[in-house]
This record gives sequence, C-alpha cells and structure tokens, in this order.
Amino acid sequence: MKFLHLISSVDPSGGGPIEGALRLHEALVTLGHTGEFATVDAPDASFVGAFPAKVHALGPSKGTFGYSAHLLPWLRAHAAQFDAVIVNGLWQYPGFATWRALAGATTPYFVFTHGMLDPWFKKRYPLKHLKKWLYWPWGEYRVLRDAAAVLFTCEEERLLARQSFWLYRSREVVVSYGTSRPPQDEQRLAEVFLSAYPALRDKRMLLFLGRIHEKKGCDLLVEAFARRCATTPDLHLVMAGPDQQGWMPTLQQTAQRLGIGDRVHWPGMLSGDLKWGAFYASDAFCLPSHQENFGIAVVEALGCGRPVLISNKVNIWREIDADKAGFVEEDTLEGTVGMLDRWLGTPPQDLAALRVAARASFDDRFRIEQVAERFVRLVQHGSESAGAPRAEGTSAHV
Repeated sequence: MKFLHLISSVDPSGGGPIEGALRLHEALVTLGHTGEFATVDAPDASFVGAFPAKVHALGPSKGTFGYSAHLLPWLRAHAAQFDAVIVNGLWQYPGFATWRALAGATTPYFVFTHGMLDPWFKKRYPLKHLKKWLYWPWGEYRVLRDAAAVLFTCEEERLLARQSFWLYRSREVVVSYGTSRPPQDEQRLAEVFLSAYPALRDKRMLLFLGRIHEKKGCDLLVEAFARRCATTPDLHLVMAGPDQQGWMPTLQQTAQRLGIGDRVHWPGMLSGDLKWGAFYASDAFCLPSHQENFGIAVVEALGCGRPVLISNKVNIWREIDADKAGFVEEDTLEGTVGMLDRWLGTPPQDLAALRVAARASFDDRFRIEQVAERFVRLVQHGSESAGAPRAEGTSAHV
C-alpha cells in the first residue's frame, strides 16, 4: 500500500508528532509499504532537505494556522495516488485542506489528534479555546466527523477528547502508538554523550528530554530537584530540548536562586547518538507534565531500560504503573518531590528490577512495528467503528 503522511512541518524541533509520524512511516516501509510526506514547509528549509523520506514541501505557510494556497490543489491532483492519507494534528490548515480535497473521494483519510483535544488546553488557555470554538463547527468538527477513523494512542486520550467540545462526532479507534527500538550499544552511546559533557562523568543523572515548555512541568522539576538534591551531592539534572517559548533564562535564574545552578545542565536539543547517549548515561527519565498525549521520549526511555518518573497527566501513565516501569504522581510540586523521593529511596536491587520492567513494557506495548500492523489492518479491513457514529463518538480498539 502507499500512504501519504500529512503534517504541518517536518522540522524535528516540533517534537512528538513528527517523530511519531516518521517512525510509523519507517515501520510501514519495513512491512513492505511505501509512503511520502506533504507539509506546508518552505521547500528550501534545511530540515526539509535533511528529512529521511520523500517530502512535498508546499509552503511557505502563512501564520500559525499554516495556510498555503498550494496545498489544496496539490491534494486534489495527487491524493488518488495513495491508498490512505494520514493527517497528523489538529487546528491547522492541512487537516481542513484534506477534508475539502477528499470530500466524496475514494481515498480515505485518518486523523491522529496527538492529544490536541485534551481539555487541559481549554482550562489553561480559555481565550484560545474560545477562538477554537468559533472555528470548530465549520472546521475541525467536520474534519473529524468525516474521517475514516480518528486515531487515539491510548484509552485515556480517547476519553479526554470527548470533554473539550460538546459538538463532537467521530469514529474513534485506539491504535496505540510507539517508536522503533532504540540502538542497543549502550556503553558506546553513553560514552559519546559523556565525552561531549564531561562534567557529568561519574555522576548520577536525571534526564528531562523534550521541549522547554510550561505544559511539560519544567519548573516543577527544577524546584523539586532543588529540594531533594542537597542530600544526594552526586545527583545532576539534565534539561535537554529546544526552548520554544524563551522560558529557559527564567528557569536558569530559578536554578541559580535555589543554589543548584551548577548541577542543572541545559544542552539544548539533542539528536542522533547524543540523544541516545543521554538516555543511556542517565539513571532515570523525568516528565512531570501537565498534559502529555503520549510522550515519545517516555517510550524511548523505556526502550533504553530506564525507569520513568512521570505525572498522571501523561496519558500512558496507567500502562507505566501497571508494568511497574517507573513512578507516577500528581503534576504538582508536592507530587514531583514525592516522585523523586520514591526513586531515591528505592534499594539498588529494586532499581535493577525497574530497568528490566521498563524494557519489558516497551517490548510488550510500544514497539512501532505493532502499531504499523494495526494501522494496515484498519485501512485494509475497516473497523467496528465504520458505521454511523453516535453524537459522542463511536469507538473501537485494533
């Protein structure tokens, strides 16, 4: 089969959505299928040229909505060449253009919401939510209503999506999500990272890897670390990721004020061997997020055999808790402190068991090859949700 992956940008700094889309594409290729990407990036963007798959860059787009006059005509001319279109994300023009282009067409489209219907956004940004409400009835509502299926990465995400807008109809399918198995040459990769950041050699290390963004709970992690690291002088915190809000200087000032400035490290966005080396050089992965649809980095940490310390706003927290692959607490300062306390108080033999459980959780639940196989079955044979949807949405698991 031939798939078209539609996403606003293939810029790797966009985080989980493009990382997940690329891993799904690679897994589908491994199964013998082919695929291409369509975006509203500028054709001459450096990351477009470096992207490891065929990209139709139909931008540059205008504004945060991602509008490009080139996208709709291109979809109308080329969508029939594909067996299915996979739309990644909501609230931008690519999804709306797909709905317009494929209305009445034989090519089905599927939508990964990537957590963008989570009610946290409604509570945190009420004015933005009001603007979305003005767009919802004639835009995103129709995109989801007419999709062959709206795809959710876990049951928690599916249930939360129903709480954002009362006018909601879709054919819901939980397909899970995941990533490729990380490279397994642990010692070499850890050495690559430690050679680049020698101040961390022979230290215990907690790793945050993701966007430096308020929803990720970065401030909670810095403050909780300050409260607990005094009793563990060899413990350091690595805050790795792009600063998309200009928030990093404020967090760095907080670390200095709390007396831990020399024990919190800010390497920026890591990729390739440096990224995997950071996972392997770490003792645990931390994400006290206020909202996290799936958390690709959480799953990557599991694949590296690292226990994960996460909030119960990371939608796969139930799976992590059930697998005993880490610790889960509330997305508050007290919860984050408690999470660190639980990890610091775990005996060495139990920490070793956590590592084994982390890898087992990855293998059992989150390998992208399994997700790709489920998606192919969905496209080939449909799902239980293919009938007329109820107002609150019909659902199925594959």
